[in-house]
Amino acid sequence: MKQCSPEATARVGDHVADRLCAAARQVHSPVCVGLDPVLERLPDEIRSSACDPGSTVDAIESFCLGVLDSIVGHIAVVKFQSACFERHGAVGVQMMSRLIDAAKERSLLPILDAKRGDIGISASHYAVAGRALGCDWITINGWLGVDGISPFLENNGGAFVLVRTSNPSGEQMQNLVLEDGRTVSEAMADLVVDLGSSHIGDSGYSSLGAVVGATHPAELSSFRERLGNSILLLPGYGAQGGTAEGIRPCFDKDGLGAVVTSSRGIIYSFADKSGDWKKSVQEAAAAFSDEIGSISGMRS
Repeated sequence: MKQCSPEATARVGDHVADRLCAAARQVHSPVCVGLDPVLERLPDEIRSSACDPGSTVDAIESFCLGVLDSIVGHIAVVKFQSACFERHGAVGVQMMSRLIDAAKERSLLPILDAKRGDIGISASHYAVAGRALGCDWITINGWLGVDGISPFLENNGGAFVLVRTSNPSGEQMQNLVLEDGRTVSEAMADLVVDLGSSHIGDSGYSSLGAVVGATHPAELSSFRERLGNSILLLPGYGAQGGTAEGIRPCFDKDGLGAVVTSSRGIIYSFADKSGDWKKSVQEAAAAFSDEIGSISGMRS
């Protein structure tokens, strides 16, 4: 168990958005791999060892460590899908905490993809819990307004608010038009900008970012302009249909301003292939990093 309080990890002049930008510059590409481990999709050699709940957790942890080792040097950020670990109970959460530590030891910046959403003291508890696990960034649902967002920004914390999600049915609510002519997602984007404006680092970006799906290329340019100093977290690239050309408007002149995430296309790239599964993951991560690095302008 970690002994230092989450609040003690905040350091003056060490802004979370600045660290995120620095991580992207380190690998010359603003890329993130989503770690969404599912037992049934693990390599045969690992899955075959999972014969009981205890060995299942061991198998998943072994796979995740292999992924982390394979993406080092190519990927800046790792997004931990909390649900994939929480489903295994307390031992799953403990495993996730160890893996977050392992990611940081490999100079990979972790994001907790938990999509938390509550108000008041409950939101504060969720924010502290994310920091206790070792993540300065967390995804959150902003539906409850400022009360449900502000606690995550305390003590130099960072959060990505769901604005325009990548799932097909997201438009059922997010594209509804309000009386003032804005869509629900546009109103959420404006809230993110207003609240995040007092949390901007030396990089010019805020510790309050926005989740905007790469599966909506026609809307990305508008959201990039609307969200100003907010970093965009772009899910849906690759397996879900998002393309490199579609996300081109999301980056500034230095290749910053957005982080593109891919999960299944990287961590399960070995499917239907023979040979070393780790090599397949490494090659997929390298190709992903090179493509996004080029499209963002970080690589020539």
